[in-house]
Amino acid sequence: MTESIKHQFFFPHPAEAVWAYLTNTELMELWLMKNDFQPVIGHNFQFRTNPVPSLNFSGIFYCKVLDIVPFKKLSYSWKCGPEDGSTSIDSIVFWTLQPRDQGTDLFLEHSGFTVMENFALYHSMIDGWLKNIHKIADRLNASKHGATNS
Repeated sequence: MTESIKHQFFFPHPAEAVWAYLTNTELMELWLMKNDFQPVIGHNFQFRTNPVPSLNFSGIFYCKVLDIVPFKKLSYSWKCGPEDGSTSIDSIVFWTLQPRDQGTDLFLEHSGFTVMENFALYHSMIDGWLKNIHKIADRLNASKHGATNS
């Protein structure tokens, strides 16, 4: 059985503004995690956060850029596991942006959850992605109205 996380969100902002939050390492850190992302196919990178031993999670997501079409789509592998270096989640994150009147639709599909040793971590990501996407919206809205993004 394969599980996927899917979210759709509308931003009243141009695709270029949303894209920046998906591909600029400093902006990604503001809404997601510390990282060494570069928008280059084949680039290996990591997202880093605090370990969660109760979820059998080391705090590091190991990723590789798989596809990138500026302002339209981005995908990368997403692997993680416990401190021993084994992998309990081996998945792929797909972002798709579609311009729409007065803004942009953002689609997230995080798929490939076939090894469910870490079912609790998978479930925490369902809400986690949604909360983080809302952080992008908050930052874009604040910048649109002249507020700071700190």
